[in-house]
Amino acid sequence: MSKTGGRWEDLYSRTKLFSGLLLFAFLVTHLLNHALGLLSLQAMESGAALFKLLWRTWPATILLYAAAFTHPLLALFNWLRRGHYRRIPWQGWAQVVLGLLIPPLAIEHILGTRASHAFLGLNDSYAYVLIVLFVQKPMLGLQQNLLVLIGWGHGCIGVYYWLRLKPFFERAWPFLYAAALLLPMLAMLGFLSGGRAVALAMHNPDWLAAFRAGLNWPGAIAGEFTAYFVDLAYLLMAGLLFAALAGRGLIALIRRQRSSLVITYPDGRRYRGPSGGLSVLEASRLIGYPHASVCGGQGRCSTCRVRITGAGAAKLPPPDAAEAKVLERIHAPPGVRLACQIRPTDDVAVVPLLPAGVPPRIVYGAASHAQGAERRIAILFADLRGFTKLSESRLPYDVVFLLNQYFKAMGEAVEAAGGRLDKFIGDGVMALFGIEEGADEGCRRAIDAARRMTAALARLNEAMQHDLGLKLKLGIGIHCGPAIVGEMGHGRAMHLTAVGDAVNTASRLESATKDFGAQIVISAEVAERAGLNGQAGWRRADVSLRGKSEPLAVLVAERMDAGTGGSPAD
Repeated sequence: MSKTGGRWEDLYSRTKLFSGLLLFAFLVTHLLNHALGLLSLQAMESGAALFKLLWRTWPATILLYAAAFTHPLLALFNWLRRGHYRRIPWQGWAQVVLGLLIPPLAIEHILGTRASHAFLGLNDSYAYVLIVLFVQKPMLGLQQNLLVLIGWGHGCIGVYYWLRLKPFFERAWPFLYAAALLLPMLAMLGFLSGGRAVALAMHNPDWLAAFRAGLNWPGAIAGEFTAYFVDLAYLLMAGLLFAALAGRGLIALIRRQRSSLVITYPDGRRYRGPSGGLSVLEASRLIGYPHASVCGGQGRCSTCRVRITGAGAAKLPPPDAAEAKVLERIHAPPGVRLACQIRPTDDVAVVPLLPAGVPPRIVYGAASHAQGAERRIAILFADLRGFTKLSESRLPYDVVFLLNQYFKAMGEAVEAAGGRLDKFIGDGVMALFGIEEGADEGCRRAIDAARRMTAALARLNEAMQHDLGLKLKLGIGIHCGPAIVGEMGHGRAMHLTAVGDAVNTASRLESATKDFGAQIVISAEVAERAGLNGQAGWRRADVSLRGKSEPLAVLVAERMDAGTGGSPAD
């Protein structure tokens, strides 16, 4: 993609987002105004005055109607350029279908209120709207309430796609979801309450006379005006839809005339198609290859990234500003590109770097590690001693309860020390330290975690001494070394973890605590980096580990000090 193309792509994305958010803000305020009907008709009219003060100024009017025209036109443009619609998630299909329904359902309401007010001088008060939709034309009122749900659903899906890439989204999601359910429900209840109120008010001759005096009804021309422009709008919509269908067919014909290329995937599958026709992500979807894309191919999430090789790799244009920004954020190495942003013109081989089921949470937070990197970190393994024998004399419910109490205590201790809880393995714990802070700080935090874990287990033993009948004991092994750190797994089981020889060594040091009859065994490197050399309570030893030709120097302690220090007890 050229620099000019990149600028246009960025302008397209920003304009589509801004216009969508502006229309969504209009809908939110409109629904809030509807909800005031739960209080009274007067509250609805007062809210309408503020609503009109906000949206019927000339700057707001220009922005609102520019957004109303621009947003669907940009959606049509995106539909034209998209190579296909296979493997689109249901949310994407729902958004497309709901978006297509909005203009034909909304046009009559717009012409009967805002346009009639602007061109005919009609006072489109809430009382007028409710009389038309609730009393005179209840089926039209039902249609407009359906429009509220359709527009709200379309907007919520768009906001979801936008916000789910933000780091705060997982925390805010329950509140946003509740608001998304409550607001349209309150709006529809407010509409019904307001409709009943206006139906009752019409039986009051004084109220009805005041309403008619303030309506400024233009007469028969109002119906003719609405009918004429509704028909005109429908013809325009049909023409645009026909033009889009014809344009899509023409683009498909042009693509077939281009020279062909082959995109090869790791499992041997191949896409054959026109040169420069589809992006790599679109090609993956076309042949049914599972390919991650949290943002739906908008170039914002980085989850579709691939390693590119082959003759066509050198012919790819450099990343535009938007793609380069995303690649920089994830520290992508050379040869890695976003599959949604590149359209090869020659044969290439691609290797998707994340599994298709990758969750949105990896986009931020641990995103810099999702690519995978070698780091020198501290790894801690801990395991309960004698738990198998203890569980044999307990009911399954008691075993599960005890394990959950133990996992909670260990997890909190690791997190309090600034570590990252990796996983629970049976009755064992694996934790990582120093991923961001470096090996020295990681080793200090790992020792602190071992102390906290020991203290937490002592408290757990004390709390459950009558139930257990014996004390739980803990074996801890800590090692520091190079490990490959990255997001690994599949689907919802994706999480940040580490693999490598250093991890295996830490696990074997934990097992060595049984041979030494000790609570903790740490490698000499951990002791040096944590500043434990020369401290009382530790004794040096050498341990032979499976797969190692040379013995490993370690420090051994009978038990960790439960006090504030990091040294073991004497």
